[in-house]
Amino acid sequence: MHTFRLVLEYDGAGFAGWQSQSGGQRTVQGELRAALLGLAAEPAPLRVVGAGRTDAGVHAAGQVASAALSTRLDAAALARALNARLPADIAVLHCAPAAQDFDARRAARGKHYRYRVWNGPVRSPLRARRWHHEPRPLDVAAMRAALRHLPGRRDFASLRAAGSEVQSSIRHLRRAELGGQSGGALRFDFEGDGFLRHMLRNAVGTLLEVGLGRRSADSLPTLLAAGDRRLAGPTAPAHGLTLQSVECGAG
Repeated sequence: MHTFRLVLEYDGAGFAGWQSQSGGQRTVQGELRAALLGLAAEPAPLRVVGAGRTDAGVHAAGQVASAALSTRLDAAALARALNARLPADIAVLHCAPAAQDFDARRAARGKHYRYRVWNGPVRSPLRARRWHHEPRPLDVAAMRAALRHLPGRRDFASLRAAGSEVQSSIRHLRRAELGGQSGGALRFDFEGDGFLRHMLRNAVGTLLEVGLGRRSADSLPTLLAAGDRRLAGPTAPAHGLTLQSVECGAG
């Protein structure tokens, strides 16, 4: 058995998320596993683990995965063979040998997500698959003021998906920034050690309400302290979110 560290790019539009699921739904993990099975030297157990379980419709520019399989191929040859077998909406950007016990999920130390909003008054066909379109003018200064309340190690229960059953909703958000100007391209950047389900999309939905004047920038501390998802804004569409990169420990 050999273990490899893969860096993947994928368009999430055609997937029910990263994680393999019952019911025959198409997933990134499922497609990668199928491609690897076709390259295994023998039908030994094959393990594929992703550093982050991106939701349905969420894209990745730098997802990290670990793959353990029996193969005679070196890392470079494996990457070429995988790219020849994988569908057009997934690509292996990099492949390297890793320690036998490397597990991308356990090794992940931080993730960088970006949410893109096109704030132009007219929809942009070239951005339609990667950007959320909000045609109404946004108060970018107010959204930046609201963002300053998010970084830190705190309880983000107010921003997690309803029905989430994680044991702890405390996360460390290292960075939350907004780039761009009203009337054009806006980019929300979030970096942290991990994120709750829909946490960032719920954060963006709440921040857009601030930008539209529906809530004040200084209401965020009260919202976070309440721990009540019902008080936050709507969940922003998945197609605007991209996993930009993953910080992993040695592998």
